[in-house]
Amino acid sequence: MRVILTGGGTGGHIYPALAMGRYIKRVNPGAEILFVGAKGGLEEQIVPEAGFAMKTLHVKGLPRRLSPQLFRSFSLLGSSLAGALKIIDTFKPDFVIGTGGYAAAPMVIASILKGKKVILHEQNVIPGMTNRFLAPWVYRVCLSFESSARYFLKRSNLVTTGNPRASEVGFLKKPTARKMLEMDANLPLVLAVGGSRGALKLNQSMVDFLDKSAENSNIQILYITGTVYYEEIMARLKAQNILAKYGGRLKVKPFQKEMPISMAAADLIITRAGATTLAEITALGLPAIIIPSPNVVHNHQLLNARELLEKGAAELIEEKDLSGEVLQVYVDKLLNNPKKLDNMRKNSKKIAFSGAAENIYRLMLS
Repeated sequence: MRVILTGGGTGGHIYPALAMGRYIKRVNPGAEILFVGAKGGLEEQIVPEAGFAMKTLHVKGLPRRLSPQLFRSFSLLGSSLAGALKIIDTFKPDFVIGTGGYAAAPMVIASILKGKKVILHEQNVIPGMTNRFLAPWVYRVCLSFESSARYFLKRSNLVTTGNPRASEVGFLKKPTARKMLEMDANLPLVLAVGGSRGALKLNQSMVDFLDKSAENSNIQILYITGTVYYEEIMARLKAQNILAKYGGRLKVKPFQKEMPISMAAADLIITRAGATTLAEITALGLPAIIIPSPNVVHNHQLLNARELLEKGAAELIEEKDLSGEVLQVYVDKLLNNPKKLDNMRKNSKKIAFSGAAENIYRLMLS
């Protein structure tokens, strides 16, 4: 079996593809897998670290308004399509799995032209441009959320499978995760994270929240600031004597490579609403306070977050309403209501598709 995985630009497109690749290798060790992404994209760093062979194409995302960059992007798409056709002729894949993002476009188009069996995976409630445009011409489109179906013109090839990333994290256990992170085994743990680079408004509100909650000795916090804001946040925490007030109950890091371990250790997470993040927290049944990023296409994080809110798995705070005081109210309300937290855990688990990777693999072979 020879499989091409293609997608990229953000971790939300990359990690589901890698999860699929690992699953295929687990059930079929002889399978040959090639990842095709964009030159200069985040995938160039992440994919080789994951142990997969990789090729890149020189492709850029299309601007959403008329500009000179639009014509340059179309020109690059043409040249990258030629490169994708060459990869197909050389690698001769049996299957092609596209996880979206502009990086997937040339490879998926070339695969359609060559008559290859193509499966697309959509992580968000609102589908991205690449998946939405190419969906009518592929074998199957796998959805993470059933509600995504209304955004596609063709419905006959849609299947709700869940996000394959969820298949990799559901087995993690809290006691083991706490020990790995050197966190207290008994105190409730709040995990706060705003993405690998961080989020300004969330970080500002977190410092205020930490200051207001410092006297609460019945809580411990793991706070991931993001790489951009770490030095600034640490300086503020020291200047306001917040670190000293918490003692060992507060750990602050710029980045956490194995985020699912931190999630498994937590009782509650404060987070953005990226698709991969939501797949991970639902697989773990982790109650969430979600602050969707307003700086994304079609405001898709808000739609992602509402899926969890409507199913009783999360609380939602829009960024315009966010403050340290608001965070304190939500955190205290949840931690002081174990029954509600337990219901949120159960509801979160119901959303997850723990067998997403297996579901997609079966579609490949059907």
